[in-house]
Amino acid sequence: MIDPFQESIGLLAAILTTSAFVPQVYKLYKEKNAQGVSLTMYLIMFIGVLLWLLYGILIGSIAIIVANSVTAFLQLLVIIFKLKNS
Repeated sequence: MIDPFQESIGLLAAILTTSAFVPQVYKLYKEKNAQGVSLTMYLIMFIGVLLWLLYGILIGSIAIIVANSVTAFLQLLVIIFKLKNS
């Protein structure tokens, strides 16, 4: 079992790093223009986040599971906006 103090540090890191994607998603939604977004970067990042999610599931870390689930969803939104609005 993971130490609760360590897990709380992971959850705080998860909140901060995951929330960093929210302004990009909001901007793309609002402006309906994804011309400056790198599809390749987001696809690579999305695959990496899915692997982190799998890792979190394998080791049973709530912080890693939650962070990467939400991040994967936000990155998927960016990818969809890019494909629809480029």
